[in-house]
Amino acid sequence: MKFNQIKETCLYVANLDAAKSFYNGKLGLELMAFVEGNHAFFRAGSSVLLCFNAEVTKNKTQIPAHYGAGDIHFALEVDVADYESSKQEVIAAGIEIEQEVDWGIGMHSFYFRDPEHNLVEIVQAGFWEGLIAANQ
Repeated sequence: MKFNQIKETCLYVANLDAAKSFYNGKLGLELMAFVEGNHAFFRAGSSVLLCFNAEVTKNKTQIPAHYGAGDIHFALEVDVADYESSKQEVIAAGIEIEQEVDWGIGMHSFYFRDPEHNLVEIVQAGFWEGLIAANQ
């Protein structure tokens, strides 16, 4: 199989309103769909972030049932030219940056938590290509 990208990332949350406020209100992701008590879907470029209320959706009989627990990590990509301004927007939104990493290949990323304590990373475009090239 040959894949182009991961098209969706799924998080399981207890508070959909907090997820909507964070991902749409603070990070500015487009809200694509919101069903009270069930799910919130957000557009991130050409990908989609799915947030499901795990306690409600774990018992669904339609495919697929959604359920999980624990802190999840995922990354959002920004253009290299937009990296610093993205970091400043996150800080201005009152979000604490836990760590910033210089990956030693001319690329950087930074990490912060969402209301459910999931770890969100902002990476510069070309990060993985640069990391792979540096390790060959």
